[in-house]
Amino acid sequence: MKKFIFSIVFVLFATAVVAQQFDISAEVRPRFENKHGYGTLLETNADGSNFVSQRTRLNFNFKQDKIKLGLSLQNVRVWGDVSTLSSDDNATALHEAWAEAILSDKFSLKFGRQEIVYDDHRIFGNVGWAQQARSHDAMIAKFKISDKSKLDFGFALNADSQSNVDNLYSNAAGYKTFQYAYFNTSFTKVGLSLLFLNNGVEFENSNLNQEVNYSQTIGTRVTYKEGKFSSDFATYFQTGKLRSNSVSASYFTGNIKYKVAANFTFGVGAEYLSGKDMNDASTDVKSFTPLYGTNHKFNGWMDYFYVGNHVGSVGLVDVNAVLAYKKDNFSAKLIPHFFSSAADIYDGQTKMDSNLGTEIDFTLGYKVAKDIQFNAGYSKMYATSSMQVLKGGDRNENNSWAWIMFTFKPKLFSTK
Repeated sequence: MKKFIFSIVFVLFATAVVAQQFDISAEVRPRFENKHGYGTLLETNADGSNFVSQRTRLNFNFKQDKIKLGLSLQNVRVWGDVSTLSSDDNATALHEAWAEAILSDKFSLKFGRQEIVYDDHRIFGNVGWAQQARSHDAMIAKFKISDKSKLDFGFALNADSQSNVDNLYSNAAGYKTFQYAYFNTSFTKVGLSLLFLNNGVEFENSNLNQEVNYSQTIGTRVTYKEGKFSSDFATYFQTGKLRSNSVSASYFTGNIKYKVAANFTFGVGAEYLSGKDMNDASTDVKSFTPLYGTNHKFNGWMDYFYVGNHVGSVGLVDVNAVLAYKKDNFSAKLIPHFFSSAADIYDGQTKMDSNLGTEIDFTLGYKVAKDIQFNAGYSKMYATSSMQVLKGGDRNENNSWAWIMFTFKPKLFSTK
């Protein structure tokens, strides 16, 4: 792996001599976390965890005439997970490796491992908070309709290997194939996005044959901004099939923000993700799934919902507010979330209250220097009995999460 990396660096440096544009940047991001009921309620008298994780990246970007190239080498580790006398080459991988053919001023084709990010990250996001992040092996056809409008068509097809026979895909990526269309345009004060995603999951059916069934996610997002006021609204619907089960699910959200003073912004929002009653014995999928979004960004930073969990469950209603302060290099946010279930929760035969509890998120940020950012945060979950039935654990424990993170992102070389 090291020889491979050095070879790439050498080739790219040599290419820079004739390149129109060549950039090398880096990122080193260590983060300390104290998890004491993160993601789910802590068991009674259990001890939380303390650790430091780190993401290290080396990014190369090249542009010349009709071609763009992007390469991102990434190492993700937990401090101490490898002996001081051992190598950890398995922790180093290509986060991105793509090439884009610029066929005209209005049309290009992008191939390879790449991040796919649209709008607010709800359906497609790069999951930047997670040290490993998310990227896809895909092809995207990009059309520039006008200076304010664009249309993308995406395609992905996954396999485990270059086998000579059709083996069942292991679903490491969560899908066998997808196709999508994304349109975005903006007017004076209004922005509009439309998304259609056809998501194919491979499975072994009741006849022991391999089959790919497709679910569809269809929706729109609208933004509005005038002066100190801004807002966004979105709705998505899911239909089709997930494996052999019929899908019918929905999503709605609305958020408004107002800049109340030079340094203060206040906002309120609500989000609904449909769910399935716990006593519903049907195999139909009624719970909305945000698929490939940056779910840590939504529904509280303690990741109780949709971050590797809560899929196919009772859904969620999240009513929240945000108070943000920013001045010079300093910023702060306070975000309370009031959670309830979108479908019925049962403890045996007893129907529970839909109220799941309240989470309070607080974060601070300070720009230490041009390429150095400091952030810290603290979150607390005040769970109800319904949350305890849903998640397990002990709602009376001190369910909390604290973190401290430094981000170093220097630009190492540029031909600009």
